[in-house]
Amino acid sequence: MPSLPKGKREPLLIVVLGPTASGKTALALALARRFGGEIVNCDSVAMYREFEIGTAKPTRAERTEVTHHLLDCVDPLVEVTAGEYARQARQIVQEIAGRGRLPIVSGGTGLYLQALLEGLFAGPLRSEELRERLRRRVEERGTGHLHRILRRLDSAAADRIHANDVPKVIRALEVCLASRQPMTELWQRGREPLIGFRILRLGLNPGREDLYARINARAARMFDEGLIAETEALLAKYGPTARPLTSLGYKQAVQFLRGEVDHETALRAAQQAHRNYAKRQMTWFRREPEVHWLAGFGSDSEIQAAAMAAVEGGSHAQVTHPQSSR
Repeated sequence: MPSLPKGKREPLLIVVLGPTASGKTALALALARRFGGEIVNCDSVAMYREFEIGTAKPTRAERTEVTHHLLDCVDPLVEVTAGEYARQARQIVQEIAGRGRLPIVSGGTGLYLQALLEGLFAGPLRSEELRERLRRRVEERGTGHLHRILRRLDSAAADRIHANDVPKVIRALEVCLASRQPMTELWQRGREPLIGFRILRLGLNPGREDLYARINARAARMFDEGLIAETEALLAKYGPTARPLTSLGYKQAVQFLRGEVDHETALRAAQQAHRNYAKRQMTWFRREPEVHWLAGFGSDSEIQAAAMAAVEGGSHAQVTHPQSSR
C-alpha cells in the first residue's frame, strides 16, 4: 500500500454499531462531547419525520447540544434506498471533516452502513412494472412466497433479508430477474468504497440476557409513552402505505388498531420482534471488518472510557487510500 506524503494524514471517522437498545446513541453523544464531533444517523426509520416514540431518537435537548445529520429529514411517504443514504452520508462526513470536526456515524441499519463504507453495486434500473407485479404476488400469496423465490435465485440474499421486509425482498428479486444473476454476485463487483478516512469501528456487544431485558423494557416504555396514539395519528395522516408503519413497534401498534391483536399481545409481539432484530443485527455486524468490540452498553461509563481510549489511539484505525480502493 503506498504511503502518504510526510505529514499528511486522513481524518478519523468513527462508526458506532451494535444491536438495538445497546446504547449506540449514548456512546455517540459521549464521543461527540469529548472530541468535538457531529453525529450522522445510520438508522433507516429515524430518518423519517414525525416518527418519534418508536424510533428512540435522541432527545430534543441532545439534538440541540450535538449536531445531528440525516435525522428527521424524510417525508414518511418517501422511500430512501441504501444508495441514496450513502450518497448523502458520504457528502456529510466529508463536510464535517472539512470543518475540522469528528464525524461519528451511529446506527443499526447494516445495509446502510455497508453502502456508506463499502459502496453498492451498480445494479439494474428500477422497474415499476416488475415491482408492481411482485407487489401483487405479495397480496395474493403472502410475503413468504416471494422470499422462497428469492431463496431459489439467491440464497445468500435470502439469508440477509427478512421475509417480512417486502421492499428489500422485491428489490433483490428485481435485481436477480433483470440481471439474470444473483444479486449477491453483483455485490462483489464494481463497488466504490469510501476513501480518504481512517475508519474506527466501535461495536457494542452487551450480554444477551441483559440486552433482551433492556429491549423488553424499552418496548414496554414505548407503549406506555403513547406509541399506539402516535401510530393512530400517523396512520390517519399518511395512510397504511407509509413505510415506517411497517417497522418494529409501529407494525404491532397498527395490528392493535385494526383489532387483529389485543394490547398485551401487541406488546409481546413487539418485544419479540425487537429481540429477533437484535440477533440479526449481530449476525450482520460480526461480518464487519476490524471492529473494536466493547462488551457492554454504550451508556456505561466504563464502556465510554474504553471507547474514548480507542479513539485517542485512532492512529491504528484502518486507513483507506484512493490507490487501494479496489
